[in-house]
Formats: sequence, C-alpha cells, structure tokens
Amino acid sequence: MSQTTARSRSQLLDSTCCLLTLLVLLFASIQLCGAATVVDVYRLIQYDLAGVPFGSRFSNLNHHAGSSIHSNDSDLSRTVLIFPIRDLDLDLIKDYVVKKRQLGGMLFLLPRVFRFGREGGSGGDEGQKDGVARSKLLDLERLLVHASLSSGLIGCWFVDVGFIDSGNCVGHIVSYGSRYPVYFAFEDENVEAILAEVKRSDASGQPATATNGGYKLVVSTTEPKKVVAPIITNIQGWLLGQKADEAITQLPTIAIAASYDTFGAAPALSTGSDSNGSGVVALLEIARLFSLLYSNPKTRGKYNLLFALTSGGPYNYNGTQKWLRGLDQRVHESIDYAICLNSIGSWDNELWIHVSKPPENAFVKQIFEGFSDAAGDLGFKVDLKHKKINISNPRVAWEHEQFSRLRITALTLSELSAAPLFLENFGALSDSRHFVQDSAITKSVKLVAESLAKHIYGHQGKNIQFFAENSSVAINPSYISSWLDLLSRISRVAPFLPKGDPFINALKRELEEHVVEVSAQHETLDGIFTFYDSTKAILTIYQVASVTFDLLLLLLLGSYLIVLFSFLVITTRGLDDLISLFRRPPSRKVKTA
Repeated sequence: MSQTTARSRSQLLDSTCCLLTLLVLLFASIQLCGAATVVDVYRLIQYDLAGVPFGSRFSNLNHHAGSSIHSNDSDLSRTVLIFPIRDLDLDLIKDYVVKKRQLGGMLFLLPRVFRFGREGGSGGDEGQKDGVARSKLLDLERLLVHASLSSGLIGCWFVDVGFIDSGNCVGHIVSYGSRYPVYFAFEDENVEAILAEVKRSDASGQPATATNGGYKLVVSTTEPKKVVAPIITNIQGWLLGQKADEAITQLPTIAIAASYDTFGAAPALSTGSDSNGSGVVALLEIARLFSLLYSNPKTRGKYNLLFALTSGGPYNYNGTQKWLRGLDQRVHESIDYAICLNSIGSWDNELWIHVSKPPENAFVKQIFEGFSDAAGDLGFKVDLKHKKINISNPRVAWEHEQFSRLRITALTLSELSAAPLFLENFGALSDSRHFVQDSAITKSVKLVAESLAKHIYGHQGKNIQFFAENSSVAINPSYISSWLDLLSRISRVAPFLPKGDPFINALKRELEEHVVEVSAQHETLDGIFTFYDSTKAILTIYQVASVTFDLLLLLLLGSYLIVLFSFLVITTRGLDDLISLFRRPPSRKVKTA
C-alpha cells in the first residue's frame, strides 16, 4: 500500500514538474521577438563649450518606432521617431527640440547619395532632389549642433562669448531640449520597408505601443565618456630655395596652409570632401608640382616654400595658432605672405580672396593682381573681400586671421563669399564627395600654382604658363581624384584622431614624397571644448507582437496545458484522483479537555 502511494505521489510530482516547465517556456516565448534588421547608426555629436552642454547626451535606445506626431498631446516619451531627410519637416523638428517636448529618441535617414565614396553630381530631377535634400540636411545640422538636448539654456548664448554676431543669432538657437538620443543612418531597402509599415500603422491610428505591437529600436552601447586631453597634430615640410646650402631663413618664405580636420553633426560621418578635403588635396598637388621645379637647380626659385597641414580648424584654427607660435622667430620674419586654402571644390566661375589687411595696402594689391591675372588667363575671375579682425574677440573665422594676428600678410582662397559662422562649413554631413567637382579643384590648383610661380620667378603680368597641359610639370587629375576619394571616406574630427592615427601618418608620408624636413607637431586642444565618445553604434530593429496577441496565445497554451495535465493525471491515477485535487480537504477538529 505504501509503495502504491509513493508511486502515485511520484507520478503526480512528475506531472506537476512537466506543467511548470511548460509554463516557464510559455512565458519565455511570449517575450521573444524577431530581429527584423541590423543597421549602423551614428550618434549626434556631444560636446561642452566652456562647460555648457550641447548635442545629444545619451546613447542607449529601447523604444517603439514611430513616423509622425499625431497631436500636440501625444505621449512620445517611449517612441523613436524616424525621419527621412528627403521628407523632413524642419519646423516640426524645431518644435520638439526648442519647446522641450518629450521623445524617446530620433533617427534621421540620410539619402544614399551622402554615403562615403559616392562621387559625381546627378543631373535633371535627381540632381534637383539631391540639392533639396542637401539643403534640408544643412538646416537640420545647424539646429542640432547648436542645441542642447539635456537642459534648458538661454538662447543665443554664443553671442555672449563672442562666437556669433548678434545679427546672426536667429539662425543659431541654443534650445531647451529633452534627454533623448539622436542618431543618423543611411537609407536601405530593409529600413525603408520597415518605415513603410510603421507609417501605415500610424496612419491607421494604431501607432506602435506595448499594446499594439510593431517595431522596437534597440541600441545597447556604453554611456558616453569624456575624451581626455584631445591631441591635435600639425604637419609641416619645406622646399628650400636656391640658397639651400645656407640657413633657410636667409631667403624669403611663402607659406601654403590648409586645415585637414572636420566637424559635423555626426563625428563618425564628418568627412568634409569640400571643407576641407579640397584644400588638403590642392596643397598636396601644389607641393608635388613645385617639388618637380625645385628638384632641378636650374629651376629652383629664390623663395623657400613652407607647407603646413594644420588641425583644430573648427575650433578657431587652434592648431594653426599653436603651429605659428612654435615656429622660430626668424621663420616668422622671413614669411613674405601666406596662402590658406579652404573649400575650393564646388564652384564654377568665381573664387574669393579673403584678407585682413586693407585692400589699399600696396602688397595686398600686388598679390591680388597676380591672382587676378592668372585667373583671367584661365577663364574665370577672383574677387577680393576684406574683413577686419578684432584682436579682443576669440572668434577666428578664417585661417589666415591667425597669421594676421602675428602681423604676417596672409589670405584665404575660397569659394565662400563670406566668413562661415561658428562651427559651420567644416565638413558637415551634407559635404559629401557627390557634390565636389574634380575640375574645380584642378582650376584652383592651377590658379595658385601659376600665380605663385610668376611671383617666385619674377614674371608677373606676363602671359606665361609654367604648368601647361601635357608638359612634364602638368597638373595630375588622377592624383587629385584619388586623394579626394580617400579623404571622402575618412572622418577627421580632431578629438577622435590620436597622434598615431593611420590617416595622419599617411598625410605625413605623402608630404615626405615631395618636400623635405617634414615634421609633426602634437599639441593639446585648448580646454574650452570638451568632447564625448560613443560616436557610432549598432541599431537592432525587432518586430514585436501586441499584448492582445500575447494574451490570446497565453490563453490557448494555458488551456492546452490544463487539458494535458488532466489527461496525465487520469491515465496515471484515475478520474477520482483528479477530482480529489479540487476538493477541500476535511477539517481536523482539535478536542479540548
């Protein structure tokens, strides 16, 4: 009898364990959801300026996807809004960023044309659509780069510290924002298909929620950390003039400079094909051309040429300032004038020469006439733009202004007719290879090289071409194109470029191919800026079922398990034992004395 009871209890225990196991599996299965796709995403820049926070302060995401704002009262605190740049409503974005509305996050989809390595412009309607998308993206960057998405700030704070003129304050709103991450990604078929489904759900009045199901966007990454003491690297090299056997400071020097680093809304995407990839490429080609002339003692000029690839351009040309301070005083005194190259890859018939000294200055006139004559021979024109510098203002709009502050005559050659605003035109997301013309850089190189050669060899005003086509010292379009392709694939935000970065080493090696005494100078970026890492992450998009579906599934599986349990008990112990499980046990009365 005791053996039978023990066996029955064992069978009942096995049945109960089976039921519990199936229940655990059931609840686990309800939480599972299918991964729809995986996407590379790029986080909005996070930085502090004089201790004031800007940009996106968070990196992790775990919210449902949405495509639109249903009403001003909509609770979107657990929704990631997906915005294709082509269909972007900037006023809507401003409303949420500026008015401190709650969001789970933002994901902006960039057109494929902005992907690394896309070159050559489109024609017709496609070209017009690309131009519209580029304009929208530029406006979006202006808003987000100067916005704080973590705390309320006073509008136009930049005016107070002298970085923006009060007249330009309207375009730079330092906003009141909420704590949510902002990411960028490129369009692809999978993401577009998911977005189409999300839009259909939103249009039907059933946006993705825990109740309705839908798609969930998940980014799991480390929290952003400060970049401690970011390093900026300047590279310089010389072509020595005719008296190379004597001290280099015995000859006058002409300096050619270009800033190579970038700044944009997403650091991992800031490649700056035009600003200032075009300037870097032009400097390398000019160095190559003059190295051919200076390699022959008969054609070596009576000027030293000093080439400088500088960093820290977006930060008031901090690298240029430190590089100049590091030069020997005798080199300072020997510099006849300096040419800075900035954004020269997207123009047609006109370039600008920006100077700090008055146009009436005799030497400035002489330099401008040299450029103007060379431009006339090449079939386009250059104009002169004067902007007086204010020594007391920390804002430096052009690289040549750092030379001017040391009383060195200097100019900037650019397609831009006016000085860019603070942290603008330094390799934005909209500055892609697709919009840069190799022919524009070739013409710019030709202009600088010809005007330089005429100045060095004393042939001003003469119709002479030093770098004629098909000659041994002709401009090499393939060299320009290949280097521009490389620069268009590499993000070059200075705080994220360590001094041993392969790109910096490649620049140094390339300059060594053409000039001598090449050296690198490593400096710490001035402390007014603080940057944070976690610039790139992986976004996983899951398709999740609704709670209604989960409850229905739970009901069906629960019913099945009850039937299965009842069947197991009946077959092992009989119907009476099953019924006895649901009977109230008899009460035991305690006898009292």
